Order: sequence, then C-alpha cells, then structure tokens
Amino acid sequence: MKTKLIAAVLTAATLGLGGCATMDRQTVGTVGGAVVGGVVGNSLGGTGATILGAGAGALLGNQLTKPGGALNKR
Repeated sequence: MKTKLIAAVLTAATLGLGGCATMDRQTVGTVGGAVVGGVVGNSLGGTGATILGAGAGALLGNQLTKPGGALNKR
C-alpha cells in the first residue's frame, strides 16, 4: 500500500514539474529534490524525517543542477 502511495506521489510531482516550462533547470531540480527527499524521509520516519529529507533533497537537487553542476553539463 505504501509503495503505491509513494509511486503516485512521485508520478504526480513529475507531471506537475513537467508543466513548469518557464522555470529554469536549477529551480526544477531544487523543487524536484525536495519532493523526492520528502517522500523518502516520510517512508523512513515521521514528520521530522520528512522535513529533513525535503531539505536535504532540495539542497542536493539545487547543487546538482546549478550551472556547471553534475546534471547541468551539455
């Protein structure tokens, strides 16, 4: 049951972010990282883990997609 919920949340987040064509790549990476981190944190623990996971995911997504970052090389 929990796996289906996580899959549904990730699918909804991905589709929602796909509609944000006016956002730059770093903003999408930050928001996407926060969503994924929050979902992972929630699956591992309670509210505190969700908040920490969202923060860590946002930081990681932001850093990986910044200009010259690992996911932003063309």
